[in-house]
Amino acid sequence: MPHPASTSESGYDRRRLRQWLAGDARADGVARRDMLRLLAAAGLTAAAPAAFAGPAVAATGTTATAAGIVKPLPDDWFTIRGTNAETKFAALAGTGYHTPIDHFFVRNHTATPVLDAETWKLTVWGDGLARPEPVEFTLEELKRLPVTTRSAFVECAGNGRSLFTTQQGQTVTGTSWTLGAIGTARWKGVRLAEVLNRAGLTRRAVDVLPRGLDAEYVTADGTNLGHVRRPLPLSKALDDVLLAYEMNGEPLPPDHGHPVRLLVPSWVGIASIKWVGDIEVADQPLYSPWNTDFYRLFGDAYPEGGSAPLTHQTLKSAFELGWNATLPAGTDHHLTGRSWSGTGGVVRVDVSTDGGATWLRARLHDAPHRAGWVRWSTDWRPSTPGTYTLLARATDTTGRSQPETTALNTQGYLFDAVVRHPVQVA
Repeated sequence: MPHPASTSESGYDRRRLRQWLAGDARADGVARRDMLRLLAAAGLTAAAPAAFAGPAVAATGTTATAAGIVKPLPDDWFTIRGTNAETKFAALAGTGYHTPIDHFFVRNHTATPVLDAETWKLTVWGDGLARPEPVEFTLEELKRLPVTTRSAFVECAGNGRSLFTTQQGQTVTGTSWTLGAIGTARWKGVRLAEVLNRAGLTRRAVDVLPRGLDAEYVTADGTNLGHVRRPLPLSKALDDVLLAYEMNGEPLPPDHGHPVRLLVPSWVGIASIKWVGDIEVADQPLYSPWNTDFYRLFGDAYPEGGSAPLTHQTLKSAFELGWNATLPAGTDHHLTGRSWSGTGGVVRVDVSTDGGATWLRARLHDAPHRAGWVRWSTDWRPSTPGTYTLLARATDTTGRSQPETTALNTQGYLFDAVVRHPVQVA
């Protein structure tokens, strides 16, 4: 049986759709009337049985779909990657500090479940609690607890993964994100610490394990890994983690965790479990495939058994400009972008418009914030036509700057090298 880390996500997506068609897998949140458009997006329309047949729907050329994602995905805002939707970074220009919900990327292991907030309950249980029976909280009960808001980004650990190949010539596995698997929002909810303490947390507790209510994850070889879940050490759980029920002033939409999700600021996105349904509190360390087989670093630069499970996100920068965008020569251009870090606020961004030969400091438009990003800008007037390479290099409050290359890890996590962004000047 192949190692789960070698599983192709696109192959998994195709397998899952076939399972849906055969009635062998749950299709939470996907109505039958939506199946054909989901299949078309995945190139599987020809496999649909007659029971799903219906009138042809003319494509508009402006909106795409992805398997199991509920919200519309306009072509000029998103790139579909299997069951996921990546935000096109150029689409963030002018959108403000917080990513609009309709621009926010979607990372799904299976499909978005559409859950009823009225019947939803959070169950807290385990041998790290003082009482043997589980403790339940309804959404209304959570909302009656002290409210906390945080502005923070959520970013997939594989954001930038494709650059291992396109920029460093290395082969990695997983979804080929560019830099758009990130979004920043203003989250509202209750501190996880508040809920754990009300459930009867004891000094014996070591780990907490949130579990999502989306469908169980089945690998391409048929291995059922169960519901998405990933343990948190108690020290982090009691620090700044939220059980969030609002996003940018609105109830969480289905694709982003309705009715309640975890928000784990500055950590890799897999820690921020969506559609959380239960939390185990344990008096011993807990493990899941998402902190053993996945979301660790494997490769020649790491210990033989792999690194420790990933926690903090890394340092990145991106231009709000299309890849290979064409700009006129002899014209002033206002270049904008964003930089972020999971270990410290970004305090400096240097930009090069000549492939790194010279650098100028960009203007920063936000205060440094460890779990957030800063917007920046600089002006550029290219005098002659040709191909140019733009670079942006961030430095955070820890003194760390983006390196020229990222050490290879086989699953393509935490790419942090300065990105070489090509533009054409005509």
